[in-house]
Amino acid sequence: MKRLTLFPIAALLFSALFTACGQSNGADDVKTPEAKQQVAPFAPDAAWNAYWYSGKAELTSYNLIQNRYGELHTGTAVNIFVTEDFSKSKQVKLDNPSSAGNDKLPVLKLNQSIKFVTGIYPYSLMLSTFQPVDLNNYPHAIKVSGSVQEWCGMAYFQLNERNDAYQITSNSYFESEGDRTLQLATVMQEDAIWNMIRLKPESLPTGNISILPGALYLRLSHQPLEPVQAKATIVKEGNAVWYTVDMPSLKRILTIQYENSFPYRILGWEDSYPGFDGKVLTTKATRNKEMITDYWRTHNNADRPLREQLGLPVDTQ
Repeated sequence: MKRLTLFPIAALLFSALFTACGQSNGADDVKTPEAKQQVAPFAPDAAWNAYWYSGKAELTSYNLIQNRYGELHTGTAVNIFVTEDFSKSKQVKLDNPSSAGNDKLPVLKLNQSIKFVTGIYPYSLMLSTFQPVDLNNYPHAIKVSGSVQEWCGMAYFQLNERNDAYQITSNSYFESEGDRTLQLATVMQEDAIWNMIRLKPESLPTGNISILPGALYLRLSHQPLEPVQAKATIVKEGNAVWYTVDMPSLKRILTIQYENSFPYRILGWEDSYPGFDGKVLTTKATRNKEMITDYWRTHNNADRPLREQLGLPVDTQ
């Protein structure tokens, strides 16, 4: 992968996937929000449908260098992209899409899993972003959740878009943050960039924008849960594209590199920002290996060698 440091950049922040992957025992009824004025839905082309509705997920591993505590730590990251049917009203994966009627909403889901170790103790981060395939009527991710677990405790973030506003829940073991709920006006979401690239990269905004920083960045940096002003740019060179978001108020630059042609694979990312000591360091992720598989079926001991095939440690914390 082309070294991203050649640019002023950086980064970080099917009909159902079978209920075995995250099966629930049911949920309380939730009132469906009032329908918004609909426009002609965005319709992906045949190539997109063939790739993403194959009944399998795309798994990609990355070699990670993570900024934390004024040092850089080695680790791994995995992006899991897959389509599934979502409930518009409950904003969870549908157990029975065939009987959901108008409540069914096809989404492209990203689960991003990040693992690294600082000293004696490990970090485990996970981001989930649910972007409706119909970008015309749902330009923002309808749900985003992010969690950070380490030996000191846990922190959790969840965003739901309802009635043209973001309903946010934030839980932290830090006294200064605690447990909070708040509402924000809808703006561009950093966490939706990944899905927008895979759906329709030309939909990415450029120029001066207002953006809500990513859930994992907010949890690691303890920044306020609020949008910031940024400048977004696109640089193309050969078969690669660099999408950069410069957030001056955070002294942060995020860049995601992806292919310039379908299926627009994520090649890596960089994320430069100051730590608690004020020193700016850069998190870097470089694409390693890829696998197209129905991974939710590969959960037996006999399947563990698949981790090595994906370039991940066979044993993990």
